[in-house]
Amino acid sequence: MAYFIGIVLVIIALIIVGLILRKRIYDIVDRLESWKMDIMNRNVASQISQIKSLNLSGETQEKFETWKDRWEYIVTRELPDIEEELFDAEEAADRYRFQSAKKILRKAEQILQSIENDIEKMLEELDQLLESEESSRIEIEQIQPDIKALRKKLSQNRYQYGKAEVRFEVEIDELEEKLAEYHNLTQSGDYFDAQKVVDELKVNLEILQQQIEEFPAILKACKHDLPAQLDDLFTGLKGMKDDGYRVEHLGFEKEIHNYQRRLLDCVNSLEKGDTSDSKSIISEAEERIKEMYQLLEKEAIAKSYMETKTPSYRILLDELGTSFDDTKVEVEQLKQAYYFEDSDMEKYLSLDKTITQLQKQFKELSHDMENEDMAHSDLRVILEGGFQQIEALQQEHEEFKKLIHNLRKDELEAKEKLTEMKNQLYNTMKKLDKSNIPGVPNHIWDMAEAANEKNVRVLKALEKQPLDITEVQHALAEAQIAVDDAIEKTDMMLDQAYLTEQVIQYANRYRSMYPLLAAKLAESERLFRSYEYEVALEQAAKALEEIEPGALKRIEENQEVMS
Repeated sequence: MAYFIGIVLVIIALIIVGLILRKRIYDIVDRLESWKMDIMNRNVASQISQIKSLNLSGETQEKFETWKDRWEYIVTRELPDIEEELFDAEEAADRYRFQSAKKILRKAEQILQSIENDIEKMLEELDQLLESEESSRIEIEQIQPDIKALRKKLSQNRYQYGKAEVRFEVEIDELEEKLAEYHNLTQSGDYFDAQKVVDELKVNLEILQQQIEEFPAILKACKHDLPAQLDDLFTGLKGMKDDGYRVEHLGFEKEIHNYQRRLLDCVNSLEKGDTSDSKSIISEAEERIKEMYQLLEKEAIAKSYMETKTPSYRILLDELGTSFDDTKVEVEQLKQAYYFEDSDMEKYLSLDKTITQLQKQFKELSHDMENEDMAHSDLRVILEGGFQQIEALQQEHEEFKKLIHNLRKDELEAKEKLTEMKNQLYNTMKKLDKSNIPGVPNHIWDMAEAANEKNVRVLKALEKQPLDITEVQHALAEAQIAVDDAIEKTDMMLDQAYLTEQVIQYANRYRSMYPLLAAKLAESERLFRSYEYEVALEQAAKALEEIEPGALKRIEENQEVMS
């Protein structure tokens, strides 16, 4: 029983699958049938018949016949065949021959796609042909009056074109021949070839229009304007030479003659109708004439500059030379008394060398001015450079003179400083003499002696010939340190001695009450009389602080007030 049910289920499944596959085939058949009917219902024939508005001959006639035959073949043969193919596919599906049905449908779809492509191509070519005819016709309607206007312009202005008029007339004739060729092609139905002729005609017309428009100005420039400018330039050049301007080195005469010859050749070429090189020659000549005028103007300005600035340059150079001669004398004198650093002597020798070179250069410049060996513009460059050098040398010379002055200034300042330190040391020793202390510790005398020796060393450095100010300043710095140290230590020693006395005097009030304090004060007095003031102060202060804390601070404050 189960076996039977299984067979039934399989049969039912197969029937369902078959029905589904057959439904898919029917759907494809319906789609292709709709596609076929859409093609049949298209108004392709009427679209193709638009070409009848053109001249049906030549290429146009051939295309019309081809498109017409192709459409008739599609309608009468291919689409009916597809109808039969679709019927066969349905029949195969009814018999469950699905592979055969699919093969038939693939073939039918390929044919429909091929028909679709052919129709699209036909209509595209048709549109191109119609557009080509329309655009060429519109362009020709614009070109024809332009050609007539061009011939009229040439006829009314013949004098502006000279012998080149014949060449332009020939080119206009060629344009009209092209125009006639266009009409012949359209009459023959060759619209694509006619479009090519129109494109070529349009380009040639634009070129010719531009040439005819520009030609009078080009001819005038080459024949009249530029030659006149070159003549004026040549005349001006000759006048400048007569007035003493140095323009021979520029070589303009030869260049002017060369441009005159080239412009004459350009005129001959233009009269033959050749304008290929004329624009470049005109542009080059105009630019070069402008440059030549600028160079001549530069030379004229340079001559004026040299005539007005040379005397002032000579004065500046003479003043610098005279001033430096005074410096040289001063340096020779100072070298006997002072030592010059190598760097300072290098500056001095460099100044001497540069000034000498400038003086030599000016002699050569004066020679060139008199003998006309160089252009004024070149001489101006040299003179301007000389002014800059003089300005720099004047500044360097002033700096060197300040350096010389500083040598003497440093010597005087060192002597003044030495005197000041001697006085400071003397006053300190005098203060020691006036003090009531029992004596002076040896280290104070040693420091004073050392400071005095440092001062003597400064004095010896100042007495050397030539004077080395660097050595003097070094010795001076050492002496200053020694003197300051001696003064500082002396003042400290005196302060300690005075404070010790104050502390002992203050502590005496407790001497009878505190035997230990009395013993310590006695020791402090002994140290005081032995010139050991620092230790004595420390001993007495410590003893007093044990009896009366803070007493030392009050004594110090009181001493500061008294001092």
